[in-house]
Amino acid sequence: MRSPRRCSRNGCPRQAVATLTYVYNESTAVVGPLAAFAEPHTYDLCEPHARSLTAPRGWDVVRHEGEFEPPPPTTDDLVALAEAVREAARPVAPRPPEDDQNTNPTPQTGRRGHLRVIPPNH
Repeated sequence: MRSPRRCSRNGCPRQAVATLTYVYNESTAVVGPLAAFAEPHTYDLCEPHARSLTAPRGWDVVRHEGEFEPPPPTTDDLVALAEAVREAARPVAPRPPEDDQNTNPTPQTGRRGHLRVIPPNH
């Protein structure tokens, strides 16, 4: 599984539970629940930093009033690995016979990146 996103504040090792977004044309800082994906120009914050955030003078802060909860674990990496294994295990289309009659009758091992497909014994 993917490691949890960390707080964007320098030196903070805590897990992020909130996302900070600046709305510059309205001079507003918005602190809400953690966004599903890390987006450019947003900042992930841990709960203490999300609760204690202050904005520059003349700016408003809109803050989520409920509890900040860590995101559920994702299985994206596991699903991607399973798909890669399935794709690598698909039978390879037979090659057309070469002109040379001395072709090697032993089964070939296919290789894709760091995965290797070993054909079953006949």
